[in-house]
Amino acid sequence: MIDDPVLIEDWHPVALVAQLADGGPIAARVLGEDLVVWRSGGEFFAWRDLCVHRGTRLSLGAVVDGTRLECPYHGWTYGTDGRCVLMPAHPDQAPPEKARVATFRAAEAYGVIWVSLGGGAGGIPKFQLLDDPAYHVLIAGPYRVRASGPRIVENFLDIGHFPFVHEGILGDRARPEIEDYQTTIGAEGVVSEGVKVFQPDPYATGEGSIVTYTYRVHRPLSASFIKHGEHSFGMLLSVTPHDAVDSTAWMWMAMNYEPQSPMVEFQDRIFAQDRPILESQRPEMLPLDLQAELHLRSDRTAIAYRRWLRELGVRTGAS
Repeated sequence: MIDDPVLIEDWHPVALVAQLADGGPIAARVLGEDLVVWRSGGEFFAWRDLCVHRGTRLSLGAVVDGTRLECPYHGWTYGTDGRCVLMPAHPDQAPPEKARVATFRAAEAYGVIWVSLGGGAGGIPKFQLLDDPAYHVLIAGPYRVRASGPRIVENFLDIGHFPFVHEGILGDRARPEIEDYQTTIGAEGVVSEGVKVFQPDPYATGEGSIVTYTYRVHRPLSASFIKHGEHSFGMLLSVTPHDAVDSTAWMWMAMNYEPQSPMVEFQDRIFAQDRPILESQRPEMLPLDLQAELHLRSDRTAIAYRRWLRELGVRTGAS
């Protein structure tokens, strides 16, 4: 497991609930730790993906009777508390007390299974639009990308790239100006309000206009934005750090209107434009020393994000 107390304590998305409709198991990886994820009824479990007998991956096994996980090698079977309850070669022998799998916290929210390798005291990240019944919610991704988690979050917060990376969709290179806006760092993270950018056709009217956003960083690897207007649109991003520069981006879109076009396909297109940029950035780790790269006023959300990560002591994907 990667040594990062801040991210170990946090929650990370690992799988769609629909992937465990039959109980599983499936494999996942968080912070260098290989996991097996499975379900029993309405409960979800995340364990170290390792049978304590001969080190086989339990994710290759099977859920038995909906209540136990069986290793594929010698059939050692584990109950929901992680303790071995059956050794088939010696069915009458009680498994020793140390025949127990390392277990972690798992829970479901927003159609996804989340895992904490620590205590998970902060709870799963919240975004108010996802809990508002007036909003339609769609899941985009997950998107696997060879980039560090903080680099992906900073790209999400950056509107200055809209006119170039997403030209003709989210921005116009003829109108790249970014007005000043307000950014604060507080107990709840980073907040930027009054973030404005010109977009070619933000409301599907055929006309361009300036759009105002509010951006928030809720956790080191979770952020959101709300696009203001008569048609309100918001998105929550949460990045799973598999390893330092191997991540998966999960995105939830929320809107208070019926979309006129396939929104998931639209976000697939946007992320496909972001991916080569993210995978090309050097250094791969996000520099938290503000002297390491150059900054403009329009970068103040990113500057605040880097300062906040440094204050928290985040280690993974940052330098």
